[in-house]
Amino acid sequence: MTLKALTHVAAAVVVAASTTVGLSVSAVSADSQYDVLVFTKTTGFRHDSIPDGVKAFRELGVANNFTVTVTEDARVFTDSTIGRYEAVVFLNTTSESFGGGPLLDPAQRSGFENYIKAGGGFLGVHAAADTEYSWPFYDGLVGAHFLTHPSQQNAKITVENRGTAATAHLPKTWQRYDEWYAYKTNPRSTARVLASLDETSYRPDNGVPGAVMGDHPHVWCKDYQGGRSFYVGGGHTKQSYTDPAFRGLLLGGIRYAAGRTKMDCRPENGYTTLFDGSTTGWSQAGPGGFTNSDATLTSSGGMGLYWYSAKQFTSYSLKLDWKMAGDDNSGVFLGFPPSNDPWSAVRNGYEVQIDATDTPDGTTGAVYRVQAANSARDAALNPPGEWNDFELLVEGERLRVYLNGVLVNDFTNTDPARSLAGHIGLQNHGSSDNVSFRNIRVKELGGDQTVQAELFGAASGVRPFAKSGAHNGQTLGFVDPGDWAAYDNVDLIGARTFRARVVSGGPGGTLEVRAGSPTGQVLGSVAVPNTGGWNKFADVETSLTGVPSGPRTLYLTFAGSGSGLFDVDDFTFLR
Repeated sequence: MTLKALTHVAAAVVVAASTTVGLSVSAVSADSQYDVLVFTKTTGFRHDSIPDGVKAFRELGVANNFTVTVTEDARVFTDSTIGRYEAVVFLNTTSESFGGGPLLDPAQRSGFENYIKAGGGFLGVHAAADTEYSWPFYDGLVGAHFLTHPSQQNAKITVENRGTAATAHLPKTWQRYDEWYAYKTNPRSTARVLASLDETSYRPDNGVPGAVMGDHPHVWCKDYQGGRSFYVGGGHTKQSYTDPAFRGLLLGGIRYAAGRTKMDCRPENGYTTLFDGSTTGWSQAGPGGFTNSDATLTSSGGMGLYWYSAKQFTSYSLKLDWKMAGDDNSGVFLGFPPSNDPWSAVRNGYEVQIDATDTPDGTTGAVYRVQAANSARDAALNPPGEWNDFELLVEGERLRVYLNGVLVNDFTNTDPARSLAGHIGLQNHGSSDNVSFRNIRVKELGGDQTVQAELFGAASGVRPFAKSGAHNGQTLGFVDPGDWAAYDNVDLIGARTFRARVVSGGPGGTLEVRAGSPTGQVLGSVAVPNTGGWNKFADVETSLTGVPSGPRTLYLTFAGSGSGLFDVDDFTFLR
């Protein structure tokens, strides 16, 4: 609420007019210099737009303080060489199609895996999804592999999240001409989808099963085995690389991959929109208010509170994107009773602070004047002029604050006069404070959660297997003793029982549920019998103990004798 000592200074991108005309990005200073490798090797179809893409990356580098090295020599993928680069771009690479072999040999693959696991960054453009089909690590890194495409045509892209450096400049509906890929799997369960295709806006069905995906992700990002991955589905045409909006998307992807901007790339599902342009359900308490333009709320005047009066929340995950223009002040209030007095929220609830400069318990990520953010906050925070993402996770009287996907505060209310249950609201602090908000959404916690077993984030040994009778058309198959599969961001809150739909014509075995790692804490274990054949499904279940609170990476591990123990169709956490 007050402006005091500077506690955080960070760098933001300079957007040069020559390469990113029309992008609504506030530039305050240049990124620190970094190095990008653009890899263009192909053993399959060769895109004639590759030289145009190379030219675009070179120009973006000149304007935005990164060097660009272009190569088709896979010998660069060694531990001693690849580590020189903060980000690696696969620009319309193709392999293992049209009779071509892999791009990288086993030693080069190992070098790239080590690079990602050591914190490296990857940007895949278009046919990067038509690459290295026989390499499970790469399949997980890119997020999904190419299946088919119709003829090139105009289509509409729905930009689902406009609160990142890659997408903030884009309209909610973005129309362009390109070649539109359909993918073998949907990456939404393992990645944060930033944009998707509107299949009603073009002709996606070329007679190939799966060409019509229904839910059709097009741009996504993910944290992967210690590194970062960003994928852009467009970029087939030469014209793509002279389009300022497309160049801005590539620039944001490079900056994320190189660690120069932060994004929350955890998978997201089950949220209800509270604001994405419509102010239905919102009320202003006190003076000032918020302007509403381009699905963006921007504070004006003060001091007041814009609160969601339509509903109160008890246990919930509240997510929103926010941006300070400069040294500004605002906050998100939680847990206050209905009132037209903005000070009621101050007296009865808690404020999660947004402020570039203040004392530790009054700056961004702090529970205002109660508890400062932890030491992870500075590295997670994007500076004024760039968008940030909050997740405010309330479980009873416990509040955890995630900034761009990083836990920066863990607070428990012990004041009997206050509660974290109640209404939520945004503060307009004063006439000189300019803070904007986008994409406000909430997920109320509770209820059962079902996960398709074949949609893992990482795995060892197992892989998807197409099977009649499976709920998603596939099972998690090829299960042998010692194999495992990992699932990101599984909501375990209140889970008491684990139930799995399985099938086995083999020896059966044991399925264990673990948290944290393949050798982590065992939450539950259940025997899986021979179900009477490989097409006869059955349910098995076990009670859970020691369940950690909040979203976690969950592991299924498998034990038994022999091979081909069983398949897992899906599993459910019962509350």
